[in-house]
Amino acid sequence: MLAASNQLLWSMIGLLLTMGGTFLEAYVTTLPLSWSKQGIHTFSLGVTYQIGGVLLVGCLGGKNAGVLSQIAYLVMGLTLLPVFADGGGIGYVKLSQFGYLLGFIPAAWVCGFFAFKARPYLETLAFSCLCGLLTVHFCGITYLVLSYVFRLKGTEALPLMQAILRYSWFALPGQLAVLCAVTVIAFVLRHLMFY
Repeated sequence: MLAASNQLLWSMIGLLLTMGGTFLEAYVTTLPLSWSKQGIHTFSLGVTYQIGGVLLVGCLGGKNAGVLSQIAYLVMGLTLLPVFADGGGIGYVKLSQFGYLLGFIPAAWVCGFFAFKARPYLETLAFSCLCGLLTVHFCGITYLVLSYVFRLKGTEALPLMQAILRYSWFALPGQLAVLCAVTVIAFVLRHLMFY
């Protein structure tokens, strides 16, 4: 278990990573074998590194640091600071996709819980990140369904299945690639920091 000062430090780092990751789009490059013939080409994954910040703080700082960072992120965004992808403000709760942001809190806790439950192997860190990612999507889909049942739709008029496809299904491949990168980074850093 990490000391309270380390958890506070990791929660601040997690807040900064989540805020910064919101505005950084994830890309992948072509294989190095083709660089000499065709050059280096990049392709967008269609997602940002926002979920990467959530999962990385869980893997490195633990469940408490992860929860603190994500609560701070949501509070900052809901109090008009433009830290969300489309700005900020209390009106975000009316948007059907707000459940995914709300899911960052339990996702960081779940990821941190499993990341420190066993030794930091690639498999255990990947499992903890996958559990965190699935938690985000579970909370997001639940919020989508509730917003359609109680007619809390915000600015979008998508049918429920199209909204689930847009926010979960189409984003999942890119998020899984980010999850792989987070797993490797967390594995290396956990071993460099000896915990």
